[in-house]
Amino acid sequence: MTEFRFPNGVVVELIKGDITTLGTDAVVNAANSYLEHGGGVAGAIVRRGGWEIQEESREWVRRHGPVPVGGIAVTGAGRLRAKYVIHAVGPRCGVDPIEKLDDAVTNSLRKADELNLVSIAFPAISTGIFGCPYEDAAVIMAKAIMREAPKLSSVKRIVICLYDDEAFNVFNRVFNRELKDFRTS
Repeated sequence: MTEFRFPNGVVVELIKGDITTLGTDAVVNAANSYLEHGGGVAGAIVRRGGWEIQEESREWVRRHGPVPVGGIAVTGAGRLRAKYVIHAVGPRCGVDPIEKLDDAVTNSLRKADELNLVSIAFPAISTGIFGCPYEDAAVIMAKAIMREAPKLSSVKRIVICLYDDEAFNVFNRVFNRELKDFRTS
């Protein structure tokens, strides 16, 4: 684990593990615009959390329409240890501008703060089937967090949960470079 601490007390942790097992208030899902959770992180969240997450997601899309790239939707977390799933639609690399990842991270953090949550966990959004390189995603996520963390009031813990060694190593290197002034461990 690598840890960074901002002057307002917000702690950012990079860990290697399974995001579906974390006990954060919110888990961010790397979602598609229609909130159909078949594979990757989305599929794992539904398998662990229960089919009600998929049903709530479909109801959200019926009511509000597809989630735009960079946008978010919130559902309950079913049997996950979290209270909410924040479904963030990241960009498809080669199709959407990768900068939309900044919007997805920013909107997730702001929604968690709006919901008065204390902790939130992110996967490596857009790096799976959406094809974005770890390096690019890590830089965008680190910069968005560095910009938004000082503005947060209720959120005090941001976890970046990477599933494998390669993702963890790249994110760890990038976050150590981008957030070097806040490194604690």
